[in-house]
Amino acid sequence: MAVPSNTIQTVTRVGNREDLSDIIYNISPTETPFVTAIGRESASAVYHEWQTDALVSANANNFAVQGDDLSNENRPATTRLGNYTQIFTKVVGTSTTQMATKSAGRSNEHSFQLAKAGKEIKRDMEARYTGNYAAVPPAASTAGQSAGALAFMRTNTSRGVGGVNPTLSGTTTGYPNAAATNGTQRAFTEALLKASIASAWNAGGDPTLVIMSLGQKQIAATFTGLAQQRRETGSKRLTIVAGADVYVSDVGELQFVPDRFCSARDALIIDPEMWAIATLDPMQKRKLAVTGLADRDAMYTEQTLVCKNDGASAVIADLT
Repeated sequence: MAVPSNTIQTVTRVGNREDLSDIIYNISPTETPFVTAIGRESASAVYHEWQTDALVSANANNFAVQGDDLSNENRPATTRLGNYTQIFTKVVGTSTTQMATKSAGRSNEHSFQLAKAGKEIKRDMEARYTGNYAAVPPAASTAGQSAGALAFMRTNTSRGVGGVNPTLSGTTTGYPNAAATNGTQRAFTEALLKASIASAWNAGGDPTLVIMSLGQKQIAATFTGLAQQRRETGSKRLTIVAGADVYVSDVGELQFVPDRFCSARDALIIDPEMWAIATLDPMQKRKLAVTGLADRDAMYTEQTLVCKNDGASAVIADLT
C-alpha cells in the first residue's frame, strides 16, 4: 500500500527527542580472587619487612644419658625479608562544560569516572600481585615497585627446562630483586599438581587455593581428583563463589579458582594465611590543583605484597 501524501513520518521530522536508556551496561570483570583471599596489615615505611623462621629437622635419635652434661645446640637465626611499596594511581579530569551538561545514566560524570577508577586500581593490584615482577627500590626519579607473588616463589617450584628461580637482594634475605626466568613450556598435568601440593605440605604449608587462568583451569577440570560435586568451601577469611572446582588431594581440599588477571603460564598454589597486603597509604581521593576549566582528582593507594613464608605455597610454572 502507498503512504498517503503529506503523512508526517519520524524519518523526515526534525526535533524528535532521542531515546537513550539511563542504564549503562559494563561487563568489564572486577573479580580479584588473590587480592580478596589474602590478609591485610599496615606498613609504616616504603620498605616493609618481616621475618620467617623454621624448626630444626625432626630427630628420631634425640636421647640423652641420665645426669649427662648437655651441650648447647646451634639455633638458626630468623630470616629477614621485605618488599617495596608501590603507588597505584588513576587521575580523572573533567571539564566544567561536561560537568554542566546533563548526562544519561549518571548524575555526575566526574564522580562516575572516579568510581570506575577505584575498581580499575583493584584490577591493577591483582595483576601486579599475582605476577612475576621483581621489586624496585624508589629513588628521586624512580617509582618504587612491589614484587609479585611469582617473584617470591623459591622453595616449592616446578619449572620447565631452563627455568630459574627468582633471587633476593641478599643470599637468603632481602627483597626479590630478579624475577623468575621462564623455561620451556609444558602441559599442565595432575602429576605436576600432586607433586607441587606434596612439596608445599612437606614444607609445612596448608595450601587451599590454586590461582590460574581460565585456560589452565579448564585443563585442571579434567583431573581425576576433582570432587564429583561443585560446592563452596573456604577459609574463615574467604569463601570463593559457587562453581569453583574442588580438588580432593591427599592432604586436603583445594579450590581451582580462575583469575582473569594472573599469569596464563603459571598455576599458583597458595595458603592464603601466608600472604597479605601491607598498606602504607589507603585507597583515597585526592583533589589536584585546578589550572583551568576542569576539575581534577586522583584515586590512589600505596601498598605492597607480603609473602610471610613462600614454603607454604608452590608454583607450577611454564605451562602451555
